[in-house]
Amino acid sequence: MATSATLAMAAKARELREQGKDIIGLSLGEPDFTIPEFVKEAAIQAVKDNYHSYTPVDGYVELKKAIIKKFERDNDLSYQPAQIVVSTGAKQSLSNLAHVLLNEGDEVLLPAPYWVSYRDISEVAGGVPVVITTSIDNDFKVTPQELEAAITPKSKLLIYSSPCNPSGSVYTKEELRALADVLVKYPQIIVISDEIYEHISYAGKHVSMAGFSDMYDRTVTVNGVSKAFSMTGWRIGYLGGPEYIARACNKMQGQVTSGANCIAQRATIAALENPPSKIQYMVDAFQNRRKLILDLLIDIPGIKSNEPDGAFYVFPDISYYFGKTIRGRTIKNSGDFALFLLEEANVATVTGEAFGDPNCIRISYAASESDIKEAMSRIKAALQ
Repeated sequence: MATSATLAMAAKARELREQGKDIIGLSLGEPDFTIPEFVKEAAIQAVKDNYHSYTPVDGYVELKKAIIKKFERDNDLSYQPAQIVVSTGAKQSLSNLAHVLLNEGDEVLLPAPYWVSYRDISEVAGGVPVVITTSIDNDFKVTPQELEAAITPKSKLLIYSSPCNPSGSVYTKEELRALADVLVKYPQIIVISDEIYEHISYAGKHVSMAGFSDMYDRTVTVNGVSKAFSMTGWRIGYLGGPEYIARACNKMQGQVTSGANCIAQRATIAALENPPSKIQYMVDAFQNRRKLILDLLIDIPGIKSNEPDGAFYVFPDISYYFGKTIRGRTIKNSGDFALFLLEEANVATVTGEAFGDPNCIRISYAASESDIKEAMSRIKAALQ
């Protein structure tokens, strides 16, 4: 198992800060907003109401009901309580799914770029990652032809995110339907749709793979409150899917962590019961930052970017610099490039190799506009 590249870069940045260096962190996918007041108030009330005991392994009934209503309101998906499992973050939901669905040697289809943990979670569960390469010229989206070409009799899972971490790409309804038309021919494949960035989208109404009637029984939808509600440290994620899969995840979780934190669960009820309009101010700010960072990246020679439709990342191609020597350092790959930016420009990013695309780096714009401006200025100066 590899160390998470995003967490490793964040640790390196902290180490340099402790040495007195002024590091601007654009590596973590962590919103810089404070938690909405209505969420704080719900957590405080939960403390006052003496919530302190072990929680049900798969989540409070009240929270599961809030999740069901959220799925109905935002995704036109209908689930029963037995189809919902609340976990300690969406990452645990993904891990539970890999462990209950994969046998040794089963293949996991991963359109690249993919979130760093998909690969290692799959491998630890005995799966074999099958990376499907995409292109920045196609906004890093996998085509039906590319998907079908990667499918074999051993294919068991397809894991993807939309909006995507790290590319910010968002699949349209037509694009997902085209992928579904391929998948219906291969009933052994279960789809895990990671929708943690669902509300941070600039491309119109979000679309879920499970919304297609012929994919509903073969799709597990994973979500959580870390990104949309800036609740990263509260560690609440959840899934909705076929009941037999949910029951297996419940069993798995019962032997690993049991139920998620009681206060965080009560706060999440308030988060999900409120309409997405309550957090629109964050989405608007991210959209402004996206424009800012793309405008600044255009002025840096050799960096090729597309315009992502969601999340809060850009994933520029920096392969122009491979083989070049800058300030006495030869850049061989994106890992070298990211380390160069950290040590020479004091800006933390993440190598694209960790996401399955060695030509790119991930830059998070979940930071203040002043930090984004200063970071891009430093990068431009370092590369000149």
